[in-house]
Amino acid sequence: MKTEIISKNELLAHWLGHRNLTRKAIEKFPEEALFNYKVEGMRTFAEMIQELLGIAVPGLQEIVNNKSGELNEKFNYTTKAQLLQAWDEATPQISALFDEIPTERFSEEFNLFGQYNSPIIHSIFYFIDNEIHHRGQGFVYLRLLGIQPPFFWERD
Repeated sequence: MKTEIISKNELLAHWLGHRNLTRKAIEKFPEEALFNYKVEGMRTFAEMIQELLGIAVPGLQEIVNNKSGELNEKFNYTTKAQLLQAWDEATPQISALFDEIPTERFSEEFNLFGQYNSPIIHSIFYFIDNEIHHRGQGFVYLRLLGIQPPFFWERD
């Protein structure tokens, strides 16, 4: 007998909580710093957010449609308002697409973006982990800018 540790709905709620927190981090950035501030060897937080936008919905679309595509994380967002709007538009799409993936498919191998062959659940974990990683970088940027980041546990 297999025991479930976390349900599909709980996993989605966990992910959406992280998205809420990442949105709060975007809001904290002064617009100029969001697009221009970076530490040598790293990208701006806006570039990191655009990567996240290029991965979550397109990755889920690939999984739902069972058709691998090409990764695109370059967008023409030039304002904080545009980034926040794109973020807000992606969130309900994530929920809808996630709901379309039957739990039985989570262990299925899938070649995400034609580059990353792993079980679907690993891709979903990657979407979440990558967001946490980049948000952590954004938190460091905020601290370097003298801005208190949101508390990491405030995900609602």
